[in-house]
Amino acid sequence: MALIDSYGRRINYLRLSVTDRCNLRCSYCMPADGIAKLAHGEMLSYEELLRVAAESVALGIEKIRITGGEPLVRKGLIGFIERLAAIPALRELVLTTNGLLLGEMALPLRRAGVGRLNISLDSLKPEVFAGITRGGDLRRVIDGIAAAEDAGFPPAKINMVVMRGVNDDELLDFAALTLRRPYTVRFIEYMPTVGGQGASALCVTGNEILERIGRRYPLLPLVSSEMAGPSRNFKISGAAGAIGIITPISGHFCDSCNRIRVSAAGLVRGCLFADGGIDLRQYLDAGDDGGLRETLRRIVTGKPGRHRLADEEAGRGSIPMSQIGG
Repeated sequence: MALIDSYGRRINYLRLSVTDRCNLRCSYCMPADGIAKLAHGEMLSYEELLRVAAESVALGIEKIRITGGEPLVRKGLIGFIERLAAIPALRELVLTTNGLLLGEMALPLRRAGVGRLNISLDSLKPEVFAGITRGGDLRRVIDGIAAAEDAGFPPAKINMVVMRGVNDDELLDFAALTLRRPYTVRFIEYMPTVGGQGASALCVTGNEILERIGRRYPLLPLVSSEMAGPSRNFKISGAAGAIGIITPISGHFCDSCNRIRVSAAGLVRGCLFADGGIDLRQYLDAGDDGGLRETLRRIVTGKPGRHRLADEEAGRGSIPMSQIGG
Protein backbone atom coordinates (compact mmCIF):
# COMPACT_ATOMS: atom_id res chain seq x y z
CA MET A 1 0.00 0.00 0.00
CA ALA A 2 1.21 3.51 -0.78
CA LEU A 3 0.15 6.90 0.55
CA ILE A 4 0.04 9.42 -2.31
CA ASP A 5 -0.95 13.03 -1.75
CA SER A 6 -2.81 15.30 -4.15
CA TYR A 7 0.50 16.49 -5.68
CA GLY A 8 1.62 12.97 -6.52
CA ARG A 9 4.18 12.76 -3.72
CA ARG A 10 4.61 9.39 -2.04
CA ILE A 11 4.36 9.88 1.73
CA ASN A 12 6.35 7.16 3.50
CA TYR A 13 7.93 8.98 6.45
CA LEU A 14 6.46 9.79 9.88
CA ARG A 15 8.13 12.07 12.42
CA LEU A 16 6.78 10.97 15.79
CA SER A 17 7.38 13.26 18.76
CA VAL A 18 7.39 11.53 22.14
CA THR A 19 7.81 14.62 24.34
CA ASP A 20 7.89 18.41 24.25
CA ARG A 21 10.53 18.54 26.99
CA CYS A 22 14.19 19.22 26.35
CA ASN A 23 17.35 19.49 28.42
CA LEU A 24 18.59 22.39 26.26
CA ARG A 25 17.00 25.71 25.31
CA CYS A 26 18.46 26.34 21.86
CA SER A 27 17.96 29.88 20.62
CA TYR A 28 16.45 28.80 17.28
CA CYS A 29 14.02 26.36 18.90
CA MET A 30 12.41 28.25 21.77
CA PRO A 31 12.34 31.77 23.21
CA ALA A 32 14.70 32.69 26.03
CA ASP A 33 11.95 32.48 28.65
CA GLY A 34 10.99 28.98 27.53
CA ILE A 35 7.55 27.64 26.64
CA ALA A 36 4.57 26.30 28.54
CA LYS A 37 5.08 22.55 28.92
CA LEU A 38 2.41 19.96 28.36
CA ALA A 39 0.99 18.38 31.50
CA HIS A 40 1.78 14.69 31.82
CA GLY A 41 -1.79 13.73 30.95
CA GLU A 42 -1.74 15.88 27.81
CA MET A 43 1.02 13.81 26.19
CA LEU A 44 0.14 10.63 24.36
CA SER A 45 0.99 7.48 26.27
CA TYR A 46 3.43 5.04 24.74
CA GLU A 47 0.51 2.73 23.99
CA GLU A 48 -1.23 5.52 22.07
CA LEU A 49 1.95 6.45 20.21
CA LEU A 50 2.37 2.80 19.27
CA ARG A 51 -1.18 2.68 17.88
CA VAL A 52 -0.53 5.78 15.78
CA ALA A 53 2.68 4.24 14.48
CA ALA A 54 1.13 0.88 13.71
CA GLU A 55 -1.79 2.40 11.79
CA SER A 56 0.59 4.68 9.90
CA VAL A 57 2.73 1.74 8.82
CA ALA A 58 -0.37 -0.21 7.80
CA LEU A 59 -1.27 2.70 5.50
CA GLY A 60 2.15 2.85 3.84
CA ILE A 61 4.59 4.61 6.18
CA GLU A 62 7.96 2.86 5.97
CA LYS A 63 10.22 5.13 8.02
CA ILE A 64 9.63 6.53 11.50
CA ARG A 65 11.83 9.14 13.14
CA ILE A 66 11.50 9.56 16.91
CA THR A 67 11.77 13.21 17.89
CA GLY A 68 10.94 15.57 20.75
CA GLY A 69 11.74 18.01 22.32
CA GLU A 70 14.61 15.76 23.30
CA PRO A 71 13.29 12.18 23.10
CA LEU A 72 15.91 10.72 25.45
CA VAL A 73 14.53 12.64 28.43
CA ARG A 74 11.26 10.67 28.44
CA LYS A 75 11.29 7.79 30.87
CA GLY A 76 10.58 4.33 29.50
CA LEU A 77 11.72 5.20 25.99
CA ILE A 78 13.76 2.02 25.45
CA GLY A 79 10.80 -0.28 26.05
CA PHE A 80 8.70 1.77 23.67
CA ILE A 81 11.35 1.60 20.98
CA GLU A 82 11.55 -2.19 21.31
CA ARG A 83 7.84 -2.44 20.58
CA LEU A 84 8.03 0.14 17.81
CA ALA A 85 10.88 -1.70 16.10
CA ALA A 86 8.80 -4.89 16.09
CA ILE A 87 6.02 -3.42 13.89
CA PRO A 88 5.87 -5.55 10.73
CA ALA A 89 6.68 -3.69 7.49
CA LEU A 90 8.51 -0.85 9.24
CA ARG A 91 11.68 -0.57 7.18
CA GLU A 92 13.57 2.12 9.06
CA LEU A 93 13.52 3.40 12.65
CA VAL A 94 15.72 6.40 13.39
CA LEU A 95 16.03 8.97 16.16
CA THR A 96 17.08 12.61 16.45
CA THR A 97 18.83 13.74 19.64
CA ASN A 98 20.94 16.56 20.97
CA GLY A 99 23.39 13.93 22.20
CA LEU A 100 23.64 14.97 25.84
CA LEU A 101 22.36 11.62 27.13
CA LEU A 102 23.88 9.41 24.45
CA GLY A 103 26.86 8.46 26.58
CA GLU A 104 24.61 6.32 28.76
CA MET A 105 21.84 5.48 26.28
CA ALA A 106 23.58 4.71 22.99
CA LEU A 107 23.96 0.97 23.60
CA PRO A 108 20.39 0.45 24.91
CA LEU A 109 19.03 2.40 21.92
CA ARG A 110 20.98 0.24 19.49
CA ARG A 111 19.87 -2.97 21.17
CA ALA A 112 16.25 -1.78 21.20
CA GLY A 113 16.21 -1.41 17.42
CA VAL A 114 17.12 2.17 16.48
CA GLY A 115 18.94 1.92 13.15
CA ARG A 116 20.54 5.34 12.87
CA LEU A 117 20.98 8.61 14.77
CA ASN A 118 20.79 12.26 13.80
CA ILE A 119 22.67 14.42 16.28
CA SER A 120 22.23 18.17 16.59
CA LEU A 121 25.57 19.98 16.94
CA ASP A 122 25.71 23.68 16.12
CA SER A 123 29.26 24.58 17.14
CA LEU A 124 32.61 22.93 17.78
CA LYS A 125 33.58 25.76 20.14
CA PRO A 126 32.51 25.16 23.76
CA GLU A 127 31.66 28.79 24.46
CA VAL A 128 29.66 29.23 21.24
CA PHE A 129 27.85 25.94 21.80
CA ALA A 130 26.95 27.01 25.34
CA GLY A 131 25.64 30.32 24.00
CA ILE A 132 23.44 28.78 21.29
CA THR A 133 22.06 26.11 23.61
CA ARG A 134 21.88 28.41 26.65
CA GLY A 135 24.17 26.33 28.83
CA GLY A 136 24.88 23.07 26.99
CA ASP A 137 28.11 21.13 27.51
CA LEU A 138 29.81 20.41 24.18
CA ARG A 139 32.01 17.68 25.67
CA ARG A 140 28.96 15.58 26.57
CA VAL A 141 27.78 15.67 22.97
CA ILE A 142 31.21 14.71 21.62
CA ASP A 143 31.35 11.85 24.12
CA GLY A 144 27.84 10.81 23.06
CA ILE A 145 28.87 10.61 19.41
CA ALA A 146 31.79 8.39 20.42
CA ALA A 147 29.47 6.20 22.52
CA ALA A 148 27.15 5.77 19.53
CA GLU A 149 30.05 4.58 17.41
CA ASP A 150 31.13 2.16 20.16
CA ALA A 151 27.54 0.84 20.33
CA GLY A 152 27.69 -0.11 16.65
CA PHE A 153 25.58 2.65 15.13
CA PRO A 154 26.32 3.65 11.54
CA PRO A 155 28.20 6.96 11.25
CA ALA A 156 26.00 9.72 12.63
CA LYS A 157 24.28 12.44 10.68
CA ILE A 158 25.34 15.68 12.34
CA ASN A 159 22.92 18.59 11.96
CA MET A 160 24.23 22.16 12.12
CA VAL A 161 21.82 25.11 12.01
CA VAL A 162 23.88 27.85 10.36
CA MET A 163 23.46 31.34 11.81
CA ARG A 164 25.20 34.38 10.39
CA GLY A 165 27.51 36.03 12.86
CA VAL A 166 26.98 33.21 15.36
CA ASN A 167 28.53 30.03 13.98
CA ASP A 168 28.90 30.50 10.22
CA ASP A 169 32.64 31.00 10.68
CA GLU A 170 32.75 27.24 11.45
CA LEU A 171 31.46 26.01 8.08
CA LEU A 172 34.86 24.74 6.97
CA ASP A 173 35.53 23.15 10.35
CA PHE A 174 32.29 21.16 10.10
CA ALA A 175 32.95 20.22 6.48
CA ALA A 176 36.40 18.99 7.51
CA LEU A 177 34.79 16.51 9.92
CA THR A 178 33.90 14.43 6.87
CA LEU A 179 37.43 14.20 5.51
CA ARG A 180 38.61 11.31 7.66
CA ARG A 181 35.40 10.13 9.35
CA PRO A 182 32.32 8.84 7.49
CA TYR A 183 29.94 11.35 9.05
CA THR A 184 27.24 13.13 7.09
CA VAL A 185 27.31 16.77 8.16
CA ARG A 186 24.11 18.58 7.22
CA PHE A 187 23.99 22.37 7.07
CA ILE A 188 20.49 23.71 7.74
CA GLU A 189 19.30 27.20 6.89
CA TYR A 190 18.16 29.12 9.93
CA MET A 191 14.36 29.38 10.05
CA PRO A 192 12.92 32.45 11.83
CA THR A 193 10.42 30.38 13.78
CA VAL A 194 11.04 31.88 17.20
CA GLY A 195 10.69 35.43 15.91
CA GLY A 196 12.48 38.42 17.31
CA GLN A 197 13.94 41.49 15.67
CA GLY A 198 16.53 40.73 13.01
CA ALA A 199 15.84 37.00 12.99
CA SER A 200 15.77 36.78 9.19
CA ALA A 201 19.25 38.34 9.01
CA LEU A 202 20.65 35.22 10.67
CA CYS A 203 19.87 33.07 7.63
CA VAL A 204 22.81 31.97 5.47
CA THR A 205 21.39 30.51 2.26
CA GLY A 206 22.24 27.05 1.07
CA ASN A 207 23.86 28.45 -2.06
CA GLU A 208 26.13 30.67 0.01
CA ILE A 209 27.04 27.73 2.26
CA LEU A 210 27.96 25.62 -0.78
CA GLU A 211 29.90 28.47 -2.36
CA ARG A 212 31.91 29.10 0.79
CA ILE A 213 32.75 25.43 1.29
CA GLY A 214 33.41 25.01 -2.43
CA ARG A 215 36.12 27.67 -2.36
CA ARG A 216 38.14 25.36 -0.13
CA TYR A 217 37.02 21.87 -1.13
CA PRO A 218 35.89 20.42 -4.50
CA LEU A 219 32.31 19.14 -4.07
CA LEU A 220 30.76 16.20 -5.94
CA PRO A 221 26.94 15.78 -5.99
CA LEU A 222 25.44 12.58 -4.58
CA VAL A 223 22.12 10.87 -5.30
CA SER A 224 19.72 10.66 -2.33
CA SER A 225 17.91 7.47 -1.38
CA GLU A 226 14.14 7.06 -1.70
CA MET A 227 13.44 7.56 2.01
CA ALA A 228 15.97 10.32 2.54
CA GLY A 229 14.87 13.66 3.88
CA PRO A 230 15.12 17.05 2.15
CA SER A 231 18.91 17.24 2.10
CA ARG A 232 20.86 17.83 -1.12
CA ASN A 233 23.99 15.78 -0.62
CA PHE A 234 27.57 16.29 -1.75
CA LYS A 235 30.95 14.76 -1.11
CA ILE A 236 34.29 16.47 -0.79
CA SER A 237 36.57 14.78 -3.28
CA GLY A 238 38.39 11.96 -1.48
CA ALA A 239 36.50 12.41 1.80
CA ALA A 240 35.25 9.50 3.93
CA GLY A 241 31.91 11.18 4.65
CA ALA A 242 29.45 13.56 3.00
CA ILE A 243 27.82 16.93 3.50
CA GLY A 244 24.19 17.89 3.02
CA ILE A 245 22.39 21.18 2.49
CA ILE A 246 18.83 21.70 3.78
CA THR A 247 17.18 24.85 2.42
CA PRO A 248 13.71 25.44 3.89
CA ILE A 249 13.94 29.18 3.19
CA SER A 250 15.83 29.80 -0.04
CA GLY A 251 15.04 26.63 -1.94
CA HIS A 252 11.70 25.10 -1.06
CA PHE A 253 12.21 21.34 -0.83
CA CYS A 254 8.45 20.88 -0.66
CA ASP A 255 8.21 19.28 -4.11
CA SER A 256 9.95 16.20 -2.74
CA CYS A 257 8.53 16.25 0.80
CA ASN A 258 7.60 12.72 1.87
CA ARG A 259 6.59 13.20 5.50
CA ILE A 260 3.84 13.80 7.99
CA ARG A 261 4.34 14.45 11.69
CA VAL A 262 2.56 13.75 14.97
CA SER A 263 3.23 15.84 18.07
CA ALA A 264 3.56 14.47 21.58
CA ALA A 265 0.06 15.79 22.27
CA GLY A 266 -1.39 13.83 19.34
CA LEU A 267 -1.75 16.60 16.78
CA VAL A 268 -1.07 15.37 13.24
CA ARG A 269 0.18 17.78 10.59
CA GLY A 270 0.99 17.37 6.93
CA CYS A 271 3.54 20.20 7.15
CA LEU A 272 5.69 21.55 9.96
CA PHE A 273 4.36 25.04 9.26
CA ALA A 274 0.72 24.14 8.64
CA ASP A 275 -1.89 26.11 10.53
CA GLY A 276 -3.45 23.86 13.12
CA GLY A 277 -3.73 20.14 12.48
CA ILE A 278 -6.05 17.35 13.55
CA ASP A 279 -6.18 15.99 17.09
CA LEU A 280 -5.90 12.20 17.03
CA ARG A 281 -6.80 11.82 20.69
CA GLN A 282 -10.52 11.66 19.94
CA TYR A 283 -9.98 8.46 17.95
CA LEU A 284 -7.46 7.05 20.41
CA ASP A 285 -9.77 7.63 23.37
CA ALA A 286 -12.67 5.99 21.53
CA GLY A 287 -10.60 3.03 20.32
CA ASP A 288 -11.59 4.02 16.80
CA ASP A 289 -8.75 2.69 14.67
CA GLY A 290 -10.80 3.16 11.54
CA GLY A 291 -11.23 6.85 12.30
CA LEU A 292 -7.53 7.08 13.07
CA ARG A 293 -6.63 5.61 9.68
CA GLU A 294 -9.04 7.84 7.82
CA THR A 295 -7.69 10.94 9.56
CA LEU A 296 -4.13 10.02 8.64
CA ARG A 297 -5.25 9.54 5.03
CA ARG A 298 -7.01 12.91 5.13
CA ILE A 299 -3.85 14.63 6.38
CA VAL A 300 -1.93 13.13 3.47
CA THR A 301 -4.60 14.11 0.94
CA GLY A 302 -4.71 17.66 2.29
CA LYS A 303 -0.93 18.06 2.55
CA PRO A 304 -0.04 21.51 1.16
CA GLY A 305 2.04 21.86 -1.95
CA ARG A 306 4.53 24.11 -0.17
CA HIS A 307 5.06 25.83 3.17
CA ARG A 308 4.72 29.59 3.61
CA LEU A 309 7.62 30.31 5.94
CA ALA A 310 9.49 32.57 3.52
CA ASP A 311 6.39 34.49 2.46
CA GLU A 312 5.70 38.06 3.47
CA GLU A 313 3.47 37.07 6.37
CA ALA A 314 5.81 34.37 7.67
CA GLY A 315 7.80 34.70 10.84
CA ARG A 316 5.36 37.12 12.50
CA GLY A 317 4.37 34.53 15.05
CA SER A 318 6.39 32.10 17.09
CA ILE A 319 6.40 28.44 16.03
CA PRO A 320 7.24 26.22 19.03
CA MET A 321 9.56 23.76 17.30
CA SER A 322 10.18 21.82 20.51
CA GLN A 323 6.44 21.16 20.81
CA ILE A 324 5.83 19.91 17.27
CA GLY A 325 8.90 17.80 16.67
CA GLY A 326 10.66 20.16 14.25
